[in-house]
Amino acid sequence: MKALIQKVKEASVTVDNQIIGSIKKGFVIFLGVRIDDNEKDVEFLAKKVSNLRVFEDKQERMNLSVQDVNCEALIISQFTLYADTKKGNRPGFTDAAPPELANKLYKLFILKMQQLLGKNKIATGKFRAHMDVALINNGPVTVEISSDYKKK
Repeated sequence: MKALIQKVKEASVTVDNQIIGSIKKGFVIFLGVRIDDNEKDVEFLAKKVSNLRVFEDKQERMNLSVQDVNCEALIISQFTLYADTKKGNRPGFTDAAPPELANKLYKLFILKMQQLLGKNKIATGKFRAHMDVALINNGPVTVEISSDYKKK
């Protein structure tokens, strides 16, 4: 399981010309689910993301987490995080989880993040929908966290 996290000033996700989720200061989390991921990956990744210290403290050092600063998170499912570009120019997605597993773990990740940050602090995209994501990256700060290291 992989999360590409962007620290943002604000963000929103639109489906069929309707904003379905939006946040102010916090994280946009693009979440990729791998074919061999399970609930332990969700637990690991949710804890790592919620404790990631990239918000500035009083000394302007990245030392505070999204929990510390009481911010929000917008979680977007993104299977393309597992694109394989080793051969040719068209990415392959054989490492990405099938939709049933991906949706199950995506929902579980959302639930876990709601438990860690608060239900009203989480907004989401729509699984398997074409989404337009608008964000203002703050920093810019973009960090990738993966549970894949456990599988090597």
